[in-house]
Amino acid sequence: MEKITYQLGVGAVNLSEKSKRYVEEVLRTNRLSYGPFSQRFEKVMAQAHDCKVAVFVNSGTSALQIAVMALREKYGWQDGDEIICPAVTFVASSNVILQANLKPVFVDVDSRYYNIDPTLIERAITPRTRGIMVVHLFGQTAEMDVILEIARKYNLRIIEDSCETMFAKYKGRSTGSFGDVSCFSTYACHVICTGVGGLAMTKDEEMGILLRSLANHGRDSIYMSIDDDKTDDAGKLGMIMERRFNFIRMGYSYRATEMEAAIGLAQVEDIDRNIPIRRGFARFLLEKLSRWEKYIQLPATMEGAEHSFMMFPIVVKDVRLKRERLTLFLEENNIETRYMLPLLNQPFYKEMYGQDVEEKFPVAKWINTNGFYIGCHPDLTQAELDYIVAKFEEFFVEFERNR
Repeated sequence: MEKITYQLGVGAVNLSEKSKRYVEEVLRTNRLSYGPFSQRFEKVMAQAHDCKVAVFVNSGTSALQIAVMALREKYGWQDGDEIICPAVTFVASSNVILQANLKPVFVDVDSRYYNIDPTLIERAITPRTRGIMVVHLFGQTAEMDVILEIARKYNLRIIEDSCETMFAKYKGRSTGSFGDVSCFSTYACHVICTGVGGLAMTKDEEMGILLRSLANHGRDSIYMSIDDDKTDDAGKLGMIMERRFNFIRMGYSYRATEMEAAIGLAQVEDIDRNIPIRRGFARFLLEKLSRWEKYIQLPATMEGAEHSFMMFPIVVKDVRLKRERLTLFLEENNIETRYMLPLLNQPFYKEMYGQDVEEKFPVAKWINTNGFYIGCHPDLTQAELDYIVAKFEEFFVEFERNR
């Protein structure tokens, strides 16, 4: 097959005509700060994930940070209290715990689905454990029924880091609907892409007020938008004027713009195209690459769960085959690869937890050494998918010939 001369990325951004029309509408109104598009985007995203409140912020990391800080304030967590966190995740999951002066306590992940292994959680719980950071990785939901049972048993709060997993259900319930707060990312190449952006969601309306305050410098909730002081009630206006520059907690400036919300809203309205295409492409890759399963582990979907396939994760399992040999071949043929979210082998974490920290988490180490992913997004064409399959075949045929 003739070599493709452009990169087949792990993700893509393709702004629809609807997205452009919505952005043009924002520009015509001169309303760039929080307004009707942000409100509509928050509403449809909350409804899609069975939550009452969504707060649109400037990144998934910001969403995670205000989630941790909101729970810390509400439940009176103290410096050094512990949050359980999977040993394979993007660095933001554990970074926000550290930034809140809390301690991430790592738990190894399941070797088939790559999310936190529920059978290992209880042994990590101490008298200072306050919550569990559940991460739904790569589009695959975590095993929430077991995790919820543990949380109830030990009175722990749950933060869902669902930055990579939107519009997926576990036993009939949506990701984002299990935790005290759930967090999503709309960064480039995610399931919904606004360029940068994220959302913090909750079923608790009081928690929603706290999240919005934290994202707005810790402002008094009486004034969160430039529309909030538009009233003919003189008494109410006077009260708003008195309090609209009250800051009742230490907060952040994590607001996003109307333009980003407009792009996101258009994509959510077209989500019925996005997710089925991802799943269809994943089925195709699973079928065509299955002949090489003696060498590589392909992604799996847990029974009772759904997979959004934000990406297509692969782990090299034949010890004779080095991951770098395969990924270099793919990259040389313009198929982009990324490692599967290495965390505990990163310099900062080795410095903090010890150079041998990975040895305590054998599955995470296996993934860090052997895991990578390729794209599985709607902007791929059938011809490009055929090319990806052909290049895997070319590699493994040559590998077998030279063994």
